[in-house]
Amino acid sequence: MTALTAQRFGGIYAATICPLQADGSIDEPVLIEHLRGVAGADGMTGLLLNGHAGENFMLSRAEKRRVVEIARAVCPTETVLIGGINAEDSHEAQRHVEDAEAAGADAVLIFPPFSWGLSQDAEVALRHHRIATDTSALPLFLYQAGVRAGTMAYTPGVLERLAQLPNVIGIKEGSWETSAYEAHQRLVQRVAPHVLMMASGDEHLFTCFALGTTGSQVSLACVAPEFIVGLYRAMQAGDLATARAWNDRIYPLAKAVYGAAPGGHATARLKTCLRLLGRIPDDRMRAPMGPLPDDEVAMLRTALQAAGLL
Repeated sequence: MTALTAQRFGGIYAATICPLQADGSIDEPVLIEHLRGVAGADGMTGLLLNGHAGENFMLSRAEKRRVVEIARAVCPTETVLIGGINAEDSHEAQRHVEDAEAAGADAVLIFPPFSWGLSQDAEVALRHHRIATDTSALPLFLYQAGVRAGTMAYTPGVLERLAQLPNVIGIKEGSWETSAYEAHQRLVQRVAPHVLMMASGDEHLFTCFALGTTGSQVSLACVAPEFIVGLYRAMQAGDLATARAWNDRIYPLAKAVYGAAPGGHATARLKTCLRLLGRIPDDRMRAPMGPLPDDEVAMLRTALQAAGLL
């Protein structure tokens, strides 16, 4: 079971973006090219669709289903598709899971609802995941939110119970802090050793990969897939010198996208990077997020140049 799960679901996933037209609707032709290009990159296991980078909190239920349908239709058949689920109401989340399954997803990843930033406990978290997946046979990934996300981030006690749910096969570990990552990795290895731990903090992949990982689900992989795959392969092979070289190219880009304030601009920055690289024609976001200020665009251009992408 463990070997089969790791063989199918382990590895590198790109968390994709969702290109938009001037009226705010999904630009399907551009989305198709984006998904094809990233999924076809060397060493890519699959795609995380409708994640935070894909603006899952802004898209309608129908739009999220459409994104998965398009990916299933245009990506290589071996591409593993994980559908991100972000809904406040557990029964609404269940409907989104059903949509993802019907559209061709291979697994789902349930994000903690944003309201949990005010309050959350183990029973609420467990109930939400159970209800959301009650009518689906899809495997489930958990999302461990960042240490600065307040009560959206699961405490060790909550994570321990969630990891032992029967349909959980992996965790997108986004604590954004290496000591928390190691603590969670050790906890899950103790209570649910079959569950895949995916180091997924773009700013410190090198360190987390060194601690050990079964893969990653990160949005930088939709901008520079060869960087993330290269780092992962080097660390898996124990080639520290090559891994450091990849990390030196990843670091300035990760800091520009994720390490600069305000953090809420991260998805807009990803889109702007793709526009600057000529991979999408428009980097617009859904309101209230507007165009990035000129100084941020210049920062991203500099980071892309430092990474050798421009």
